[in-house]
Amino acid sequence: MELIQQAYEFLMTAAVVVLAVMIILSIIRSILGPGISDRIIAVNMIGTMVIMVTAIFSVWLDENYLVDVCLIYAMISFLGVVVLCKVYTGVYLQRKHMKADLGAIEDNLSKQGVEIREEEVKP
Repeated sequence: MELIQQAYEFLMTAAVVVLAVMIILSIIRSILGPGISDRIIAVNMIGTMVIMVTAIFSVWLDENYLVDVCLIYAMISFLGVVVLCKVYTGVYLQRKHMKADLGAIEDNLSKQGVEIREEEVKP
C-alpha cells in the first residue's frame, strides 16, 4: 500500500511540474505571440492549466473545497476569454472601418459595394 501511495505522489508531482512548465511556455507565447488571437488562446490555455493544477492539488491534499475553486475559476476564465474575444472583434471591425452593431451587415456590405436585392432578403 505504501508503494502505491508513493507512485501516486510521484505521478501528481510530475503532472504539476509538467503543467507548471507549460504555463510558463504559455505566458511566453502570450507575450511574444504574433497576433492578438494567439495571445487570447494562450491566456485560455493558462486558465485551463491552472484549473488542472488546482484539481490535482485537490486530490493530492484531500481538500474538497478546491474543486469548488476550480469550478468558479473555470467560469471566470470562460467569461474572461469571451470578453477578450468580443473586444478583439470590435477592434478588428473598427480597423476595417466596419460597424459592429445589429444593422452592421447591411452597412458593411454597402461599404464594400455589394447590393442587396429584395428577393435575397427573407422575411
